[in-house]
Amino acid sequence: MRVHLVNPNHLSFGVGVITPRWLYVIAAATPRSFGEPIVIDETLRPVDHSQIQEGDIVGIGIHSGNALRGYEVGQLARKRGAYVVFGGIHASLYPEEAYKFGAAHAVVKGDGDIIWATVLADCTAGNPKPVYEGGRIEPEQFLPARWDLMPPNSYMWASVQTVRGCPKHCSFCSVWRTDGQRPRQRVSDAVIQEIVELRRIGFRFIALADDNFYPVTLEDLNLAAGSKDEHRLAELQAMREERFELMARLAELPEDMVFFTQITMEAAEDPEFLEAMRRARIRGALVGVESVTPEGLKAVFKEFNSAGKDLVHRLRKFRQHGVQVLGSFIFGLSTDRPETFEATLALAEEADVTFAQFVMLTPFPGTVDFQRWEKTMASDTTRIANIPLTRYWLIPQGLRPKVYTPHPVMSPDEIRRRTQIVWNRFYSLPSIWKRSRCVKSLRSRLAFLLISKLYRQMFANTGIATDSARESRSTAWARRLANPCRLLFQGTPMPELQVPYRRTPGQPNNSSILETGNSG
Repeated sequence: MRVHLVNPNHLSFGVGVITPRWLYVIAAATPRSFGEPIVIDETLRPVDHSQIQEGDIVGIGIHSGNALRGYEVGQLARKRGAYVVFGGIHASLYPEEAYKFGAAHAVVKGDGDIIWATVLADCTAGNPKPVYEGGRIEPEQFLPARWDLMPPNSYMWASVQTVRGCPKHCSFCSVWRTDGQRPRQRVSDAVIQEIVELRRIGFRFIALADDNFYPVTLEDLNLAAGSKDEHRLAELQAMREERFELMARLAELPEDMVFFTQITMEAAEDPEFLEAMRRARIRGALVGVESVTPEGLKAVFKEFNSAGKDLVHRLRKFRQHGVQVLGSFIFGLSTDRPETFEATLALAEEADVTFAQFVMLTPFPGTVDFQRWEKTMASDTTRIANIPLTRYWLIPQGLRPKVYTPHPVMSPDEIRRRTQIVWNRFYSLPSIWKRSRCVKSLRSRLAFLLISKLYRQMFANTGIATDSARESRSTAWARRLANPCRLLFQGTPMPELQVPYRRTPGQPNNSSILETGNSG
């Protein structure tokens, strides 16, 4: 009996941008008594079904974007006599789908770190339960990933998680509903040990794969202080201090290391936090801008963001502290108008956003947007491939619409076309070259150009393309660009690297004291 863990994907690029962390965490959750799990990331290459034998256990993690491919893998695995277990955010929301379309024996809801061993034991006994409740585990129970199981030379960036959950409640996001609004934050010891392990094997670039790297805002602290809630204030202050502790220890790691994370706009009003990010070499952050108008921000429950000139000012604050911004914008909101596209592009350029993604509004399961959309579609009988639109993730990839939410003044094709134009202009060669001034050397600027083109091919054309031929061309280009880009990020392994000590109160941030033992 062998354990197979599959990250499904309908496109394979040969090289991945960021390691799919869950895959290697569940590998770590697999007891050694089951042998080494077989880890398959279909972003790299498709699963080889001939390797799956009768009695094996196949764990498949899915989100809405790859659920259909995951169900295909599940069906094929079950035909070969394996136990099929689904997990991930989509399986947690729709466990019944995994049985109907994915031939599942069992579904794991919530965090799999602890419950996975029980699932394996039940499958071994021939008696898997239909549903396992993994719940929301505490941060001290988070498992470090089994990075030793990664295929060599396969990813540009590694990923380490420092916190799960987000206190916000954006209408388009499911994180606060699935992972909770109480941030569950790991202590810096566990995070640093995992990062050191990754640098030892050659990873210089690390994504801090958090729902929100800035879980405690200055406003949170002021509100707790104003309400005289001393317990809450102390709790928030402790979380904030742990963030600064983590960043101080990141700053002590080798100088060639670079970090990237995801953060809310409110961090722009916290210069102390941004300065700590700069010292920690957190050189980039995905910032959810979403909309450039007050009406658009209100529509997505994100009034805490800014609009117009104030938005430009706040985005530039990140740059002033050495943090490059990957701005995320949504098109297709009910408040959008044809002129919104040009205004968004102009603002992104004025704010000196280094990278940007322009996504079309999609109602994702588990979100407020989806609930509202599903209600409006109650009387709609439209079906594609005999699948209702409200279950669009089950529609074959090439037949899926690009826009799902009816718009008051624009057709779906107009939204798609205008979105594509914005991508084309933002990632034109002159625009990329202008933005490449954020790095110094000619070699770095050429690398910036190459990476920008790869990002566009992997995340724009393959998502917005109107026909399969264009998508195939984009995928082929992405495959050609991916390995040269990986080489740009690769570092020389540092197998002797040690773990910086945790600082004690009063010890300066630039302490170079190192542990003498291995982190394990």
